[in-house]
Amino acid sequence: MRKIVIVMLFSSLFLGYGQKKESKKNVKIKPKAEFVAELLSKMTLDEKLGQLNLPTSGDITTGQANSSNIAKNIEEGKVGGLFNIKSVAKIKEVQRIAVEKSRLKIPLIFGMDVIHGYETTFPIPLGLSCTWDMKLIERSAQIAAQEASADGINWTFSPMVDISRDPRWGRISEGSGEDTYLGSQIAKAMVDGYQQHDLSKNNSILACVKHFALYGAPEAGRDYNTVDMSHIRMYNEYFPPYKAAVDAGAGSVMASFNEVDGVPATGNKWLMTDVLRNQWGFKGFVVTDFTGIPEMIEHGMGDLQAVSALALNAGVEMDMVGEGFLKTLKKSLDEKKVTIEQIDHAVTLILNAKYDLGLFEDPYKYCDVNRAKNEIFTAASRDEARKIAAQSLVLLKNKDQLLPLKKSGTIALIGPLADAKENMPGTWSVATKMENAVSLLEGVKQVAGKSTKVLYAKGSNLDYDENFETKATMFGKTLHRDNRSKEEMIAEAVKVANQADVIVAALGESAEMSGESSSRTNLEIPQAQKDLLKELLKTGKPVVLVLFDGRPLVIKDENETVPAILNVWFAGTEAGYAIADVLFGDVNPSGKLTATFPRSVGQVPIYYAHKNTGRPLMNSEGNFEKFRSNYIDERNEPLFPFGFGLSYTNFTYSNPTISSDKMNSNEKIKVSVEVANTGNYDGKETVQLYIRDVVGSVTRPVRELKGFQKIDLKKGEKQTVTFEVSVEDLKFYNSDLKFVAEPGQFEVFVGGNSNADKKVSFYLVN
Repeated sequence: MRKIVIVMLFSSLFLGYGQKKESKKNVKIKPKAEFVAELLSKMTLDEKLGQLNLPTSGDITTGQANSSNIAKNIEEGKVGGLFNIKSVAKIKEVQRIAVEKSRLKIPLIFGMDVIHGYETTFPIPLGLSCTWDMKLIERSAQIAAQEASADGINWTFSPMVDISRDPRWGRISEGSGEDTYLGSQIAKAMVDGYQQHDLSKNNSILACVKHFALYGAPEAGRDYNTVDMSHIRMYNEYFPPYKAAVDAGAGSVMASFNEVDGVPATGNKWLMTDVLRNQWGFKGFVVTDFTGIPEMIEHGMGDLQAVSALALNAGVEMDMVGEGFLKTLKKSLDEKKVTIEQIDHAVTLILNAKYDLGLFEDPYKYCDVNRAKNEIFTAASRDEARKIAAQSLVLLKNKDQLLPLKKSGTIALIGPLADAKENMPGTWSVATKMENAVSLLEGVKQVAGKSTKVLYAKGSNLDYDENFETKATMFGKTLHRDNRSKEEMIAEAVKVANQADVIVAALGESAEMSGESSSRTNLEIPQAQKDLLKELLKTGKPVVLVLFDGRPLVIKDENETVPAILNVWFAGTEAGYAIADVLFGDVNPSGKLTATFPRSVGQVPIYYAHKNTGRPLMNSEGNFEKFRSNYIDERNEPLFPFGFGLSYTNFTYSNPTISSDKMNSNEKIKVSVEVANTGNYDGKETVQLYIRDVVGSVTRPVRELKGFQKIDLKKGEKQTVTFEVSVEDLKFYNSDLKFVAEPGQFEVFVGGNSNADKKVSFYLVN
């Protein structure tokens, strides 16, 4: 009798959902709170713990899901979701096990690292941020969601919004650079792109903001290393992008690997509950990073049972791969180390997300084979990716207007990155089909046209050290190492170069020299490539350096010797076309740096929004002064500042004005500047506004970005650009962690990079 009652209640709850006929879709179900509460009441403890378990599937072979190792656990209700499984056929097969063979027929959620595109791949996030174009950035995430959802994925582990000011850290490539304000705008744009303000759509996916928190500030720039900073720095400089993503409605958050205030983030209750939920009002669920719970054992926080209880008590709901929740929480519950209320709350949040995604109404919502055939890697998406990629490239130097190149004569394309399509998508491009990526050689040949002769030589390997190159070309991103001697390769390159009118040197990092667990102590171009470049310069032919990288590099020598430098990051599947579009002037470069390029690795961490010391260097020439804050062997300033980027045209700034020299807390003032295109090309310019709080109750940065506008100006055109400044732009967290704007003087700077020198000022009055 008891079994019959349960079945009747279950049927009432789902109103037909869960039957074997897949045609039973879009079934009406009860409102979320009621539905989830009733479902939760039917679950055993094992089934509850199963919802908190996120294993990796491995690559299941289509047709063999039932015999896979994971199938039994799914049938028994011990799995809440899977990740790293790709394709509608595989996902549908696994989902069928959950909704037809498990007792409660709860659908799985399927996640993947959709970081900067799916099969259509966009520039790495650091490169994407250099567009300074929120519409383009949001559109890139929207296309990624479109493709991923068409292939069965409904959850992405993105965006990564960690502020990073240390280019030694490899994962700087996955974020949006060093700036709090810009990073916050991008965080919102990415969440909006993925979720589209409506998770009920079949082409939107759940965003996951990561890595909460402070992951981008490890000691020594070494991945996973200790992070230790004051709360005032956390709140003012590192927290805002996470909060912006939460405010945008991000459905999930991923805990970081590092410790915060001496406690690993995965087990940090102050971080996950006090800040994230109580202060910011986050309503979604928190997932660990890969094995984040058992890794707390090595941190010295206890055994698997202890660290699993620590994570749940902190406010973590889903355990990625670690299986600590699945295997130990029952014992911890018996020993009163956790409560059933905590477990129920965690399960509720997971079920809420599945409800919001529409999986209870249609567990196969994302398993439409027609969408998989028609919406992935389309010509239209590739065209958008090409245009977006071109906007991300940053022109660092262009002596004597060497660029753009003419579509005539002979071009020598030389370097280990010239014919390296597998590297073009960059790090964390897990869904990309590398064979579809476009190399620089292919792009140059197509864009240059039949009137241009393009010659090619590799010139060097990535590095002299074969073992290093192996480590730097993992995950199928080979550079096809050449076993010839250094002398043979350079001789061939010089021979080719001597036949050309101009040399394009494709040098820098390989895709996997940056990214996770790719920290570097030497930020220069590998010596093998430096030696090649030196020989190319000796030919006397003009040289354009096309610089590939996933981080700011130290290119002081190259900047002194090479007439033109185009920084291209890793621009995605359409990289070759996009780079060629810029090289030949079909697109005028407009990218602006979002991370400072140092002169020396000894300067890092380096960033524009630093604070003054009591003994600042007073001369603007960078000359050493004893007993001042400077280096005895290097200048203080970077090689290229935040916000820097050249164009094929010239932009001049003039006549800065301010609507009032006084502002009270309920007013706004307007700051305007005239921007003129005084060069020979139409172009785009990102006009940037910085504010300095001259006197504060705590020390304040020398300037902070508080606004930007990307404008189009025709040749000879002039435009007045106006910004509104409100009291919100002046607020900061004081020593009591109160978010305040303090009366006093503020200086405003407007220009084309963080060294902007058009200045006005005003006073905030009570």
